[in-house]
Amino acid sequence: MPRGDVACWSVDLAGFQLDQSARLMAISRMDCRDIPLGFAHPSDAHALALMSRDLIETGLGWMYRTERIAKLIGDPAAVALVARDSPRAAGFAVMTFGDERAHLVLLAVRSTHQRRGIARRMIEWLLRTAVVAGIASIHVELRADNRPAYALYRALGFGETLRVPGYYRGRETAVRMILLLRAPQVAAQTWRPPMPGKR
Repeated sequence: MPRGDVACWSVDLAGFQLDQSARLMAISRMDCRDIPLGFAHPSDAHALALMSRDLIETGLGWMYRTERIAKLIGDPAAVALVARDSPRAAGFAVMTFGDERAHLVLLAVRSTHQRRGIARRMIEWLLRTAVVAGIASIHVELRADNRPAYALYRALGFGETLRVPGYYRGRETAVRMILLLRAPQVAAQTWRPPMPGKR
């Protein structure tokens, strides 16, 4: 049934079991706004670590294991955001915050939920958070061959700063990108008049 300009379909299971293709069709018709965003809980750490392994770190070795994700979730200088298609996580993003710089560490959306605007919603939520926190710039790295991610970041205003060959385990090139939210604060140098007799 149409809702506004977006078609939203609900599936009445009524004792019937959907096969995989029907499930994928139901998901593809779902409005991404029906998938709520919320903070990750420590109990999410293992599922998010598996998503990182399978969707982000494929072919590079698994660095963001359960313990590391749990540490990020509990870090007061980080935000771990989850898009929930209950009870499962459809996507997640982790951003760390410094005094003026934020770093988008991880971003992933399950293949069944991609191209529904979920990644964009998570990034936009984090951008708003960064603005409120007074962050001057947001930084991200991605594989050079990840064209969909590159296009998404460009659409959101990120610019490429440089490419780093061998950044990923000495095998793959990384693209570094930045989004400027405001001018960074520069400490003003104190001016003192020259002392007589000194050059």
